[in-house]
Amino acid sequence: MPRPFRFGVNLTVPAPAREWRAKCRRAEELGYDVILVPDHLGMVAPFPALVAAAEATERPRLGTFVLNAGFWNPALLAREVATTDALTGGRLELGLGTGYVPAEHGTAGLPFGSPRERVDRLRHTVEKLNRLLASAEHRPRPAQRPRVPLLIGGNGDRMLRLAAEHADIAAFTGARSVPGSASGQLTPVTAEELDERMARYRRLAAGRAEPAELNLLLQIVVVTEDREAAVRPFLELVPHLTPEQVLDLPVVLVGTREQITAQLLERRERYGFSYLTVLEPCMEVFAPVVEALRGA
Repeated sequence: MPRPFRFGVNLTVPAPAREWRAKCRRAEELGYDVILVPDHLGMVAPFPALVAAAEATERPRLGTFVLNAGFWNPALLAREVATTDALTGGRLELGLGTGYVPAEHGTAGLPFGSPRERVDRLRHTVEKLNRLLASAEHRPRPAQRPRVPLLIGGNGDRMLRLAAEHADIAAFTGARSVPGSASGQLTPVTAEELDERMARYRRLAAGRAEPAELNLLLQIVVVTEDREAAVRPFLELVPHLTPEQVLDLPVVLVGTREQITAQLLERRERYGFSYLTVLEPCMEVFAPVVEALRGA
């Protein structure tokens, strides 16, 4: 049996306290299962934002989507994770990644490193966090036992191996970094390319005692009866693709509510994605789909 759907929204726009709490409550009202925050300069600081979200809501889980391991000392991160999990009543889900925006590291005065170095840094962070938070001597203590659920996001071979070994939730961006881009520009992965990535992940995860939940970040959601017209504004971002190819991208959902619902059911069957995340600008428009698929 497939896993039931879960839906998250990544809140990317900073706001004063009253507005921040109001949009967290709105996400809860709309039925989202997880309120998420990113880890980029110019956006909210992840952990205080999640504590404020917990104070404003009762039901949703709260997660980082995803922390940039290059920004964090593992011992200090363990303190933040444990404290935040305790202050949110055990609602935290910890998302980790390598980071992909060189310019942010330059602004912060931190090394960016090669892809290999960034994955090595993330592996070290994951393994040290596991040791620290599993220790009975570590203070403060997280609320969740045996640990805070861990999400690892990425698409590369070594990232897939790391997720297969350690992640409770394996997250796929459906995009890859453009080589040489200081701003972290991304280009989408085609449906066939994602098939290959998922097949590789399943081979790496074949020996797991419990399968991980699989997550996909959706970049574009448009509810419309004219699918081709809706994607025309996005063609300049992907000039190498036709409108039909854009509509087939795994990170794109365009159509009526019924069409989008059918697309998600098909993608769960094809790839295994049961946990879907949308970006904040899509929160309202995606809500009827969340309602339609609740419990499915």
